[in-house]
Amino acid sequence: MKSALTKKKKFGYAFGIFTESLVYNMFYTYYLTFLIEIVGIQPKFSSIIIFISIAWDAVTDPIIGNYTDLPGVDKRKVMKISILPLAVVFIVAWTSIGAGFTSQTAKILLYTVISMCIWIFYTMYSIPYYAVVAELTEDYDERTSIRSLSSLLNALCVGLGNILPALVPTVAVLLGKKYQSNSYAVIAAIISILAVVLGYICCASLKGVYEPKQPKEGEPKPKFEIKSVFAAFGDILKLKPTKWFLLFVFFYLAMSSMIQSNLTYMVIDCIGMEYDTGIVFMILTLIVTMAVTVPIVEKVAQKKDRRFATILFLSIVLVLEVVIKLVGLDAEIGGFKVMAIISPAVLGIGNGTFWTLFYSMGYDLVELDEFKTGERRESTITALPQLVQKFGSAFGILMAGQLLSVYGYDASKDVAGNESLFTKVTDASVINGMENISTIIPAALLGISVLCCIIYPMTRKRYEALTEQLEKKRNGDAYTTEGFEKLL
Repeated sequence: MKSALTKKKKFGYAFGIFTESLVYNMFYTYYLTFLIEIVGIQPKFSSIIIFISIAWDAVTDPIIGNYTDLPGVDKRKVMKISILPLAVVFIVAWTSIGAGFTSQTAKILLYTVISMCIWIFYTMYSIPYYAVVAELTEDYDERTSIRSLSSLLNALCVGLGNILPALVPTVAVLLGKKYQSNSYAVIAAIISILAVVLGYICCASLKGVYEPKQPKEGEPKPKFEIKSVFAAFGDILKLKPTKWFLLFVFFYLAMSSMIQSNLTYMVIDCIGMEYDTGIVFMILTLIVTMAVTVPIVEKVAQKKDRRFATILFLSIVLVLEVVIKLVGLDAEIGGFKVMAIISPAVLGIGNGTFWTLFYSMGYDLVELDEFKTGERRESTITALPQLVQKFGSAFGILMAGQLLSVYGYDASKDVAGNESLFTKVTDASVINGMENISTIIPAALLGISVLCCIIYPMTRKRYEALTEQLEKKRNGDAYTTEGFEKLL
């Protein structure tokens, strides 16, 4: 029998965000830079490596999601199995083993395969991690509360996942010239240790409050079949809110990953700060802003609903991104580069809002799917936005890498600056292009995301009407679709 979902259990679950988010943030912020500057792969090919590896993982999302939805499959065990392999492969991914290859093709193949392995184990952990919340409770506000706590800790994860890699120049000095190219691997090892310890704490906290679904009495244990994956996804895609929700996710993640992957160039070349100083200002501001935003967003979502809060806060971010472009990332007040504070603060508002609400918005589709099909598919419904999330993130990084090439950036042909391991751009047109990648282009993507959220029909009122009638349907009583017709 399940035990109560106590505050201690909620905190234990929330600590699991470290395993997912530390890996995610270091990869999305620094891997493009690592492949370009350390391994020596051209920007256009580096972004393709990331796109291919994440796109491959997006293919595995529905398979893993559908499998973990099968009665008798323990989501907690799937999470535990994935943690250690994820940590090991993550460390290998940041080594410079391919830097000495003269062939670009060899480098591309090596790091593509390694990256693909990261994302397979990441998915094995993250899909059950997020999906299990929909099994722990059906309460609208409690789901928001659980995700808000996780999102609040995620602000710390974002900080560690970005600040620790920012210490690469310092680590490089400590390692000496012979080993400095493996500075990122040292940081990856620290992050992997944290991911392993906190991931196991999360799994332990779910003991007693989560019980795997069992086959219905008299029915055989379902077997996993690939065709069932496509059938399940087909059912979910037929739900009216799904397409707008997925488009909202895709374009938001494309926006945020484009900015994140360009962070190093934004600090050094657009804002014009020393890397060590600028990155610390930006990451600390991002963390603090996310931490402040999360409880505010939660309160607004509880007072109104998740859709309203999302539209409100992301619209503010959209306006501010346009303002940043008009003012310029190199703006100063009293000699201080103010955009080292303002730009990450704006992104922090967006990320604090998105990561607090987006999974909870997806959980609402579980009850809608059950109402229409009679099945509960928490992991499959979690896997679908994760698939789109990764395509969106990969698209953002791909566009950043391709645009760097279009704007004429080539690290091997520029003038070396004082920043260890990095180069200093001197071409004004390239710098302007880098600024566009961090401001106006992401703003356009965010505009599409907000529009999709406006059209998305799932509100608190409709969800509550849905769950009321769903309970009647479960009990075999007469039910109607009054109050949530727009969801069907």
